[in-house]
Amino acid sequence: MNSPIKKVVVLGGGTSGWISAALLKKILGSAIQLELVESDAIGTIGVGEATIPPIKHLNNVLGINEAEFLRETKATIKLGINFENWKSQGHSYLHSFGAAGKSLAFCHFHHLLKRANQLEDDSHLWQYDLNYLCAKAGKFAQIKSKDPIIELPYAYHFDAGLYAKFLRKFSEKIGVIRTEGLVEHVEQCPNSGHITSLKLKSGQTVTGDLFIDCSGFKGVLIQEKLRTGYEDWSHLLQCDRAIAVPSERLEKTLPYTRSIAHAAGWQWRIPLQHRNGNGLVYSSSHCSEQQAMDTIMGNLDSKAIADPKVIKFQTGRRYQQWNKNVIAIGLSSGFLEPLESTSIHLVQSAVVRLAHLFPHQGINSSLVDEFNKQSATEFEQIRDFLVLHYHATERTDSDFWQDMRHMKIPDSLAHKIEIFKQSGRLFREQNDLFTDSSWLQVMLGQGVVPQDYHPIANIMSDEKLAEMLRKVKEIKQAPIDKLPSHDEFLRIFCQQ
Repeated sequence: MNSPIKKVVVLGGGTSGWISAALLKKILGSAIQLELVESDAIGTIGVGEATIPPIKHLNNVLGINEAEFLRETKATIKLGINFENWKSQGHSYLHSFGAAGKSLAFCHFHHLLKRANQLEDDSHLWQYDLNYLCAKAGKFAQIKSKDPIIELPYAYHFDAGLYAKFLRKFSEKIGVIRTEGLVEHVEQCPNSGHITSLKLKSGQTVTGDLFIDCSGFKGVLIQEKLRTGYEDWSHLLQCDRAIAVPSERLEKTLPYTRSIAHAAGWQWRIPLQHRNGNGLVYSSSHCSEQQAMDTIMGNLDSKAIADPKVIKFQTGRRYQQWNKNVIAIGLSSGFLEPLESTSIHLVQSAVVRLAHLFPHQGINSSLVDEFNKQSATEFEQIRDFLVLHYHATERTDSDFWQDMRHMKIPDSLAHKIEIFKQSGRLFREQNDLFTDSSWLQVMLGQGVVPQDYHPIANIMSDEKLAEMLRKVKEIKQAPIDKLPSHDEFLRIFCQQ
């Protein structure tokens, strides 16, 4: 018989460990004891600085004051990601968190715009996107409106190390026990194979009923002990290295991330209140480490303030994110590279999934199977979205981009691209993290252009269509002049 789950042990700190500890303890409260084991002697990757809007839900559930959070983590606002040189050299587009225009029932806005373009209206999708307009103007404020047409969804850039410290302080206040120490030995039940305890080099033993492995790429519990295995996706996402380096803060902080494509990968530029985050993600089979180092150091906007750090990774996921009584969260569960800032979200969603399926009466196979099924689907859907960026390109200037253009992609992605090409229709998979608006922006931004539009777009006359587009554009542009600059917003709001 399985024993009830009374004590949860999180192995590893950093962003993954402290999100897991904070959120589980906040949700489950006194129903569980929660102990986190980490060592100051072990460094963290700590370069995850960009997020997506669901992180606001995480902070809200935890009851975190937004002004305090922005101050403590040196955070800035993120309205989207600007992709430069991805479709072709010199071309750029913004994947914003907003939605362009105003859709009709059963007919997305881009169908109306497609028809208008055929009538010699030369406006583009992003002129009807408030996030885009604010990003390019460097403006931001929290717009509170019941009208979805002028919503301004946002996320954050923050210092991941400071965020982990912030969450540690929060977690310890609500009852999470932190134990300092290095794991020397992992004990298993000889019959079930379940982990029973962690023996630390100090001689201390930490027992638990359920273990969360946040030990990074090593996967101390999920892989080194349980040999769970890994599904390799490096044939689809071929970048396998990153070089990260912080630099001095720029005088003006942009309210968006920059993603700049290079000959064998891409470069991120992330503005924080106290510095810039920079990095180059690249394929080691297309580029040497020295070439990559020269590329990133030669393309900094400001002076480097630390030595560059090289990070090796393999894209893919664990065959089972939950194996026996161990759940891998964070880098130990898999890695999909930072192109769309999904790493922290995958931590958050895994903890929420665990809270929904928490085995309070003991672990059973139905809960484990459901957890792993949902996890696999989530990883695969994000994988397809990332592959779209690389595969749908017109670049032919390097072996890397040639390989990306001609690689075989998952059938699920090929099907989605083909439907959009033929008809402009988008079909969102159940629980897909990315909305129709996200798929639309990246499809169009990468040069995937639909041949047709939905017949509902013909429901109004040419004149009425033109008038509707004019009004929508006016509504979207109206708030811009009234909004403060991004830096002015941060200065005022962080004083609260």
